Amino acid sequence: MFAFSLFFSISFTICSLVNFNLGEAKNFDWNIGVIYGSSGSGKTTILKKLGKLSESNFNDNKPLISNFDWLEPNEATLLLTSMGLSSIPTWLRPFKLLSNGEQYRAELAYKVGKAKEGEVVLIDEYTSVVDRDVAKAMSFALQKYIRKTNKRIVLASCHYDIMEWLMPDWTCSPQKGGVLERGEWLRQGKPQIKLQISRVEPSAWDFFKKHHYLTENVNKSCKFFLFQWNNKPVGIVAMINQPRKGCSNGFALSRTVVLPDFQGMGIGSKISEICASIFVGAGGKVYTKTVNPALGEYRNKSNKFRPTAQNGKIRKLKEDTDKKARNRLTRASYCHEYIGEGMNGYDELLKPIKEMRNNKQKQNK
Repeated sequence: MFAFSLFFSISFTICSLVNFNLGEAKNFDWNIGVIYGSSGSGKTTILKKLGKLSESNFNDNKPLISNFDWLEPNEATLLLTSMGLSSIPTWLRPFKLLSNGEQYRAELAYKVGKAKEGEVVLIDEYTSVVDRDVAKAMSFALQKYIRKTNKRIVLASCHYDIMEWLMPDWTCSPQKGGVLERGEWLRQGKPQIKLQISRVEPSAWDFFKKHHYLTENVNKSCKFFLFQWNNKPVGIVAMINQPRKGCSNGFALSRTVVLPDFQGMGIGSKISEICASIFVGAGGKVYTKTVNPALGEYRNKSNKFRPTAQNGKIRKLKEDTDKKARNRLTRASYCHEYIGEGMNGYDELLKPIKEMRNNKQKQNK
């Protein structure tokens, strides 16, 4: 992170902004700019002065990933994942069947991916057609990708709530005299996300299962934990009892799913850690296994996880093992034990589901 001493306030006229994009302001390094203001304030007019607005061109009937065929497959998946579209089922669905949030992210990915080296991506009406929490999620994913790849993008929006998630290098408002202001949002750092956790019935999995990257199946003996953000479901974690030799109180993270609209914010890794820490706090040991590269590499680098002997290895099966198990178990997997601190005070979430049902029935009488 930059030291505070590197940030300062500076103003330019709109004319200076245009000159900057023509390369005359050589000492002004930036990645993200936002032109904001109410409808009819002149945002689009200013944006068009900077160049041609970026466009996307999708075939509604082709799988989403096939619309990025100018890229190598690994480059296309990296682009989509970086923009918060990390679900394989989403990649395989036609563009017309995606949600509004998924379509908007896909359009952003297309426009950013098509930009030539040195070209500034220009986006009008940014996040105008999506839910505000979804807008925040995609803004955070967008800024991470833009900065990681050192691209440049200018967004015009009538919404101010995205600023702390985009952390723009500069902003400009026609309603403030059309000056370019720099420094304010970068100083504030990353915003906080407050999630609510609750224990839910196994049937809640039906709402999330189509977004799991491998299979919709799950063991019904799992304990299911729903995570919400501003009363909207964003993710689910399924934990299953899995005793091991010398460890009768062993558990495994069976499933972790974040809805597509809220991917790209690191929620998946955090909610799995929260559940693991709750079980550790209750005296258990928690083990994880995934073939998801993003989640697996995160755990490889985290000091809250310790690789097990099976990490990165391909399990060898006997010849008489059925084909279904062979396909499932012969993939190289990321295998870890959670060694982070335990969280106390969540015993209510760990009660048998039958007991929780009875308690709920008593409360409703």
